Amino acid sequence: SKGNAADPFKILDTYGSDATRWYMMTNANPWDNLKFDEAGIEEVKRKFFGTLYNTYSFFALYANIDGFVANEDEIALADRQEIDRWILSQLHTLIKQVDTDLSNYEPTSAGRKIQHFTESYLSNWYVRLCRRRFWKGDYSQDKIAAYQTLYTCLKTLSKLISPISPFFSDWLYQSLNGVTKKESHESVHLSSLPQSNDDIIDTSLEQRMQYAQRISSLVLSLRKKHKHRVRQPLQKIILPIIDPTFEQQVKAVESLILSEVNVKELEILSADAGMFKKKAKPNFKTLGRKLGKDMRAGQAIISNLDNDTIGQVESTGSYNLVINDRTYELSLEDFDISTDEIPGWEVANDGNLTVALDTQLTEDLLAEGMARELVNRIQNLRKEAGMEVTDRIAITIDEHEHTRSAIDQFGEYIKAEVLADTIKTSSEVENGSEVELPGDVVVNISLNAV
Repeated sequence: SKGNAADPFKILDTYGSDATRWYMMTNANPWDNLKFDEAGIEEVKRKFFGTLYNTYSFFALYANIDGFVANEDEIALADRQEIDRWILSQLHTLIKQVDTDLSNYEPTSAGRKIQHFTESYLSNWYVRLCRRRFWKGDYSQDKIAAYQTLYTCLKTLSKLISPISPFFSDWLYQSLNGVTKKESHESVHLSSLPQSNDDIIDTSLEQRMQYAQRISSLVLSLRKKHKHRVRQPLQKIILPIIDPTFEQQVKAVESLILSEVNVKELEILSADAGMFKKKAKPNFKTLGRKLGKDMRAGQAIISNLDNDTIGQVESTGSYNLVINDRTYELSLEDFDISTDEIPGWEVANDGNLTVALDTQLTEDLLAEGMARELVNRIQNLRKEAGMEVTDRIAITIDEHEHTRSAIDQFGEYIKAEVLADTIKTSSEVENGSEVELPGDVVVNISLNAV
């Protein structure tokens, strides 16, 4: 263990047996030594079990409001939104992988895959992107499809986690099945482990959604690195093609990407467009044991690869390195590939994927960004005033040079988002609330019910 020896009874009292067991099972393979760290259990409890609990709580909150008890006929997969089909495809891929891992006595790998699915796919992508489907008032077929999809994911997860976390899994299973009565089992431990259905698995759909996640993650990381607020719209993303299906796959999720990262355009360039200048260095961690005494010669060759060759390495994932009549078969992980900076653009890489983000801000973009900030502040003021979500309002805002263009150009957008009948500026705002906006701008805003 790290630091002082841990008291096992205190650990169990603090974190519970399921979090402790999950940490010990997923932190290292059973046949490896375990470097025990109490902070690791805290992370498992917060990130995995906390995420799974919050996902269930989100589902239960809206299911109780709408009276969903899963008594409707199952909506056909073809009639559900693509994001429903995607998460169910990922779910059945997970079932297949977990079954293989457990059959091969590899519970560590199985647990890590379950955790990744729960955190990265179900919570951070599916639920977050589908929240409005649960919020909206009408009990439509689309809303029922969202409930059925999330219910299936949660119930399946309760069974997949049961070998490692018997108590939490049983609570989750009974919380779901106790209401719907879809199964006759009194406990998750009396049910069978799920079986995968190849008809539900769509590898092409999984790939393009993975592109959407990776591209969005790269753009958001660039925004964070260079302090571009997500509410501030930017103009364009440029991506170089990395394989023959890339353009078609990315175009299929283009609107999702642009909405997620708040950028207006996405352009895909051919590999030979010449915009991206790349350079390669050897990954000494992997190449050292492959090349041995030929490492110095290999470093010289790799460092001098041209742009086209580097692009081929990225697209094929392989490269034959010839040194003194000896051929070494290298993979993409043996290279450290970077992209030269482009004036006015920010560039980031994730494996073979490169993203360039246009960071230049026009007056129109700045005005739209300020409009989005005003919407956020006005929504907060509505909540603080205890207004109902359907209440109509009239807005008065301080006359200020930094907000004038936003109100002039995007006043209708602001009114639609915050349910305002009117929005006007004034040199004197009565009974207003002071709010801070980007650029050290402070204005008073008054809301009145109409």
